[in-house]
Amino acid sequence: MKYRRPKNKVRRRVLFALAAVLFLSLVIALHVNVTRVLMSVAEASMRSITTVAVNDAVYYTLSDRVRYEELVTVSRDGEGNITSITSNSFQINRIARDTAYMSQENLQKMSEGGVEVPLGAFTGIEALAGFGPKLNLKIIPISNVECRFASSFEAAGVNQTRHAIYLEIVADISIIMPARTRNFASRTEVLICESVLVGKVPEVYLQSDIFGNGYQLAPAP
Repeated sequence: MKYRRPKNKVRRRVLFALAAVLFLSLVIALHVNVTRVLMSVAEASMRSITTVAVNDAVYYTLSDRVRYEELVTVSRDGEGNITSITSNSFQINRIARDTAYMSQENLQKMSEGGVEVPLGAFTGIEALAGFGPKLNLKIIPISNVECRFASSFEAAGVNQTRHAIYLEIVADISIIMPARTRNFASRTEVLICESVLVGKVPEVYLQSDIFGNGYQLAPAP
């Protein structure tokens, strides 16, 4: 009967354990890298989808050009100086609500089919992420869209002030995958209308935004 030395047996077990640990480490590293690259590709695709969805919603909601007078009422005194600038809450809330709703609907429809991911992304190597045939990756996107109006005042000349009104659309997106969840926000700002106000504008308006978002008067050129 052949005798096996205990040292050889222990050595084999140690080598086997080291090989198992090394193999497991490689699998985990590959999994982490692949997940990271897939998340990056999925986020880039969702950002592109979000941009298209929001732009389509804005185009649909504002298909009829909005005039400055429909959103803002400017009151003047007998000398032509501006005494107050007030917003049309009903019209503003309607546009913001419709744009947010349409953006949300577009996002849900456009993300139902998943995103196209190049085969190279599954290698976990960023340099190869854009190569190879594209595979459809099913993801679970959760989105929330909020819209608000903002405005800015800018000196436009002697006794003239440019008042610009913007629509800000912020889409908060969560991409849920089996191994990880990523959150990001996509912000779009659209110029709705503008007007040059002639006459002295009260300082209280120049140092703020009539919608309460804190814009400041830009310095004169």
